[in-house]
Amino acid sequence: MGACCTKDVIYGRAKEDDCDENEDQFDKGETQYGDGGARIRLEGHSSFISMYTQQGKKGTNQDAMTVWEDFTGDKERLFCGVFDGHGPLGHRVARTVRDNLPSKLTAAVEDSQHNRCKDVGADDEEDHGHNDHSDSSLDSKDSIDNENSQNLSFSSWESSFVKAFNETDEELGLDSSIDSYCSGTTAVTIVKQDEHLIIANLGDSRAVLGTRGDNDKLVPIQLTADHKPCVPSEAERIMSCEGRIFAADEEPDVYRVWMPECDCPGLAMSRAFGDFCIKDCGLISTPEVCYRKITSNDEFLVLATDGVWDALSNNEVVRIVASAKRRSMAAKLLVAHAINGWKYKYPTSKVDDCAVICLFFKSQTTKPMSKNSNSNVNNPKFLDYRSIKCRGESPGSVIVNDNRITVIDRIGSKKECDALDGKVSRVNTILKISRSLSFMSRRKSSKRFDEFEAH
Repeated sequence: MGACCTKDVIYGRAKEDDCDENEDQFDKGETQYGDGGARIRLEGHSSFISMYTQQGKKGTNQDAMTVWEDFTGDKERLFCGVFDGHGPLGHRVARTVRDNLPSKLTAAVEDSQHNRCKDVGADDEEDHGHNDHSDSSLDSKDSIDNENSQNLSFSSWESSFVKAFNETDEELGLDSSIDSYCSGTTAVTIVKQDEHLIIANLGDSRAVLGTRGDNDKLVPIQLTADHKPCVPSEAERIMSCEGRIFAADEEPDVYRVWMPECDCPGLAMSRAFGDFCIKDCGLISTPEVCYRKITSNDEFLVLATDGVWDALSNNEVVRIVASAKRRSMAAKLLVAHAINGWKYKYPTSKVDDCAVICLFFKSQTTKPMSKNSNSNVNNPKFLDYRSIKCRGESPGSVIVNDNRITVIDRIGSKKECDALDGKVSRVNTILKISRSLSFMSRRKSSKRFDEFEAH
């Protein structure tokens, strides 16, 4: 079963020294410039960023990633995004979204800031001459930073993200140079400004926070929910639009989205850019947006495609990143572990593409692991390679301006997604099935999904 273990070679073992070759070329990375003078990085590292992608064994690398420093012209703002393409032209869709989405978000944020300035000016005129000197600032629960009118409330950021995602998807559909009818991409993106973190997610890529819990132990907090057809709220929307949800014989535990009268495309997620063949069947490009105020316990954030999360648990990921001797190599080290995890966990499957961005919050070196945790990240007892897809491993709330609010309310429960929890070999995002197998739609239809949910 899998690779053999020896004294010097353990399954899942990835040494940082093995990732050091040609580090100089990796370090530099090409820097481009975008809207508002933002510095764009597609690879490499900076003081607080480590990013790396590696092609799998399925063909062209369909993963993409980007970091925009000085986002929207603000030196305190940072944009990060990871994208996982799928379908025949998934790589082109992922790169197109990577290049266009930050610009769309910049424009949406600038519009919100302009409207906010107009509203503040109108309020000042209305209040002029009044004797009431009570505090007229925004409610602390809604305002990310009310000291500067250029900074936006969470609701404004959420609206900006939704607008940018939908406009990007609309333009993608109108782009005749890219056939996105049966190709698409996920997106997990964040904007960081000072201690504020806005997360917008679409699909099954993931954002996981590494933070210090009880006894200074490093623990993961999953900040995004995987958008899977097995999640009841997602399934309800799809079936109300006459989309079908069923699992094929080849993968009886993996529920997919299908067209009403045709057994295609078999998409294993419920939200994505592109995939216009099922956009009328309940697939949407609207992201889920949430907020977290970074605390002194928070160490770093990991954005990655499912090539990483299918091979490693959230807990393994944060410990591997924390074990890196140099931050610059953290992403590459994590990818190396993920690839080894694939070889052990799915020995008969082709390794998936992997893309990782590690965002560190502190200038000092990451704190060493506590005595209560296993410091040897290569220990086989630690690297058990359990998949936690659709498992609610993170708390259902986060701190927003010292108030705890629920923002992650649809991470699949064990009842909802137990079938995806490591019980089958990893499969492709889109399943290619012969049209002659239409009998499956009668045997395992969306009605069958309702029966599964009822149990």
